[in-house]
Amino acid sequence: MELITGAQIRMARGYLRWSIKDLSNKAAIGTTTIKRMESANGVPDIKTSILQKIRLTFEDQGIIFIPQNGAGPGVRLKNPLEADQV
Repeated sequence: MELITGAQIRMARGYLRWSIKDLSNKAAIGTTTIKRMESANGVPDIKTSILQKIRLTFEDQGIIFIPQNGAGPGVRLKNPLEADQV
């Protein structure tokens, strides 16, 4: 499983219109930890298991993480037409 960046966490949260508190509740991770991850340049310096937990929480909501491919990492929804239903 590829690690995600702080920017991707912010993008995914924004895509779902989740607050930090929403993500904290859904992933069972503290808000301070999420803020620290989101402020990281690149992959956050945090346990891989926590990054995987965040990633899986987003993926369960239909988020797809796009790896670095020359244009920079990003996110998208599996089916953008369902964005308002998430």
